[in-house]
Amino acid sequence: MRIKEIKASDTWQIRHEVMWPNEPFEFVQLAEDDSGLHFGVFIEEKLISIISCFITDNEMQFRKFATLNDHQGEGVGSELLEYIIQLARNKKLKRVWSNARTNKIPFYEKFGMKDTFQTFNKLDQEYTIMEICL
Repeated sequence: MRIKEIKASDTWQIRHEVMWPNEPFEFVQLAEDDSGLHFGVFIEEKLISIISCFITDNEMQFRKFATLNDHQGEGVGSELLEYIIQLARNKKLKRVWSNARTNKIPFYEKFGMKDTFQTFNKLDQEYTIMEICL
């Protein structure tokens, strides 16, 4: 398993397949993608997990964090999340946060992230803001 920086366009297929398969492909393409940092996990040469990070001032938001279904539960996403939290520490950022699906709260809590209880709904999916202060 290898983590490396990738292009925004490299994330789109996994975003679509895992997160929003019933939406048009363009739905997963963010206007701000060009200003983000994008990382992928590769097994051999196959991209299996992705995350997009957006830094503003002293904070980093991660978005569109997804792992191919047949590789979920293997620790791949955990490695990727640990990687970007360490990246934030290296950059001396103060906070890492994300709009997380509420059914994933226990996953994020394993990394020291806290639920802010600021919830909202998008396309029948409930989200909450999870954060970790560094």
